[in-house]
Amino acid sequence: MTSSLTRADGSSLRVLVVDDEPNIAELLQMALRYEGWDVRTAGTGRKAVAAARELVPDAIVLDMMLPDYDGMEVLRKVRAFAPDVPVLFLTARDSVEDRVAGLTAGGDDYVTKPFSLEEVIARLRGLMRRAGAMDARPSSVIQVGDLALDEDSHEVVRAGREIDLTATEFELLRFLMRNPRRVLSKAQILDRVWDYDFGGQDNVVELYISYLRKKVDAGHEPMIHTKRGAGYVLKPVG
Repeated sequence: MTSSLTRADGSSLRVLVVDDEPNIAELLQMALRYEGWDVRTAGTGRKAVAAARELVPDAIVLDMMLPDYDGMEVLRKVRAFAPDVPVLFLTARDSVEDRVAGLTAGGDDYVTKPFSLEEVIARLRGLMRRAGAMDARPSSVIQVGDLALDEDSHEVVRAGREIDLTATEFELLRFLMRNPRRVLSKAQILDRVWDYDFGGQDNVVELYISYLRKKVDAGHEPMIHTKRGAGYVLKPVG
């Protein structure tokens, strides 16, 4: 499910993810981009402060343990020029002291590792709403070129022609359309669309991509492309 939270001008909310573990940062980045948010990542405190100055984020997901200065030091430095930005702390330690220290330092909420992506997203939504993010998206329709997908009615239309999709085909297309021009690997597609690992049987992705091509690209210039060795990408025509 994607978020309808946006900035007051209707543009995507900006989230800075700070974690020195690349796999965690990438996982959070993918999940938050799927929500429709503009996401930047940083792996050190120094880079996090620089990215916060440049991006001016609407929220920060901040690991407490970083290789240079810790999360609370990052928070102090960022709050010097962005005093109101909501901060969600990630901590590997579930102690009362850590929670109190993070919140006392000015953090708005915390999630303990290991965490679920759904929990992080839910906490961020809550922080952003409290911070005044607007629900300004005019409709539930995702549009890429002449292809439109309605997340509420599950209707898909290309160039005025309605396309009938199964539930899985719909989820796959929605993921591709939420990430236009971005190459998505089979592993990323399996994780998001099927929500679990097929134990290496990633040919299921190839199969469903072929189903989509027959329905979405039939009679039109192709939008769904294969990047050999990398994955798949959906691009508007023209």
